[in-house]
Amino acid sequence: MPRPSALLALLLTSFAGLLGLAPGAVAQNRPAERPADRPADREVAPMPSLAPMIKRVSPAVVSIGIRGAVREQQRNPLLDDPFFRRFFNVPPDQGQQGARERPFQSAGSGVIVDARRGYIITNAHVVENAREITVTLFDEREFPAKLVGSDPRTDIAVVQIEAPGLTQISLGDSDRLEPGDYVAAIGNPFGLQHSVSYGIVSALGRSGMNPDGFESLIQTDASINPGNSGGALVNLRGELVGINNMILSGSGGNIGIGFAIPVNMARSVMDQLIRFGSVRRGQIGVTLAPVTADIAQALGLAAPNGALVTQVARESAAARAGLRAGDVVTGVNGKAVRSVAEFRNAIGLMRVGDRAEIALLREGKPVKVSAVVTDPAANGIAAQPAQGGPAGAAAPGALHRGLDGAQLEDQPDGGVVVRGITAGTPAAGGGLRAGDVIIAANGARIARRTDLVAASSAAAARGGTLVLQVRRNGETTIVLLR
Repeated sequence: MPRPSALLALLLTSFAGLLGLAPGAVAQNRPAERPADRPADREVAPMPSLAPMIKRVSPAVVSIGIRGAVREQQRNPLLDDPFFRRFFNVPPDQGQQGARERPFQSAGSGVIVDARRGYIITNAHVVENAREITVTLFDEREFPAKLVGSDPRTDIAVVQIEAPGLTQISLGDSDRLEPGDYVAAIGNPFGLQHSVSYGIVSALGRSGMNPDGFESLIQTDASINPGNSGGALVNLRGELVGINNMILSGSGGNIGIGFAIPVNMARSVMDQLIRFGSVRRGQIGVTLAPVTADIAQALGLAAPNGALVTQVARESAAARAGLRAGDVVTGVNGKAVRSVAEFRNAIGLMRVGDRAEIALLREGKPVKVSAVVTDPAANGIAAQPAQGGPAGAAAPGALHRGLDGAQLEDQPDGGVVVRGITAGTPAAGGGLRAGDVIIAANGARIARRTDLVAASSAAAARGGTLVLQVRRNGETTIVLLR
């Protein structure tokens, strides 16, 4: 008996003969045979999709509804007219008619991070001024929530609900993210429940959005819009890598520049909020300046990375650890520090009493010190950028132009003292003070004025910046002359 395939071919040939077709006509119209490496019985591969991962993590993303009130000043609109105020001689502070409360409603997103205890992480600005918080789950169940704690400086808050059958999300490692990694944003933009957008990590370590905050934001082109705040930024494994935070937009809508708080930062803040209800933020007592290209060149650094210690507070944790003005911090607890903001974040997110292992460069040599983070009240100064004054490069064999107007004199025990400063000169505007003792310049020790001349000449060859270590009132500080 012929095989089925042979029988089918015979029937087709017979049918072609009945229609008057040439015997090969049917064969010529058949699909081409599959290549040998593509078996006829293999199914077409499914299209790639994020749907399985999104289905798994979506129940952990919730909608957060807020009811609250804000106090605002009432004002007579006539008193905003400058002509009216001048005509009736209205005093500058007149016109306030007392404060009143204005009720408001708003909405955002949140992520369940602990299903057993009902903890949900969101943005601090989402729950700001909230009197009533309602959480709506993926399955449309609604529950009242209480605020566990909020930290505006990182824009992280934690709320809690009592509900059965919750699903929590897995936490990833935001330190392993790289520009170009694929991510998805899940939230409730414009009230559209559980919307998903997709994109890549555009950049890391963005800061400067909140001058008083602790920032190292993830930038992404995954669409983030109003209502997405507090939602999840996940990687392709469905792990939480960021908390959607804000957008950069002139119209209020997405233009492809969104930001998320790294989950490692959010987790550190969340732990403190759950334990204490607030963040017990510490300091070590240093003033810092960014290492710019000219400062790096002046100090002989390979790249403009790190944070320059310009002052160490007396009796501070930094002083006890052995930090000195002129040190360049390059790492904290094994993690590289590339800027003042990164050092500030590393210390500011540690608990009071934690130990910070600090890597630094001192006179071009690597040094490690250990400091215990203390309460800010125990340190004399806060970490902040230092400002340098105006100056210019010196000609070879001359003092730096930033020292013009300073009366300098050698100290018997080493160093050059500033006996006085003429008003209106570069030295007067450059940060030096009468009584300062210059003890180092660009990492080189200064024993006498000729050393300062040599350092000035070297600075001129390197671009003109002179980084002075100055002893002032028993403390060492940094003065930058550009």
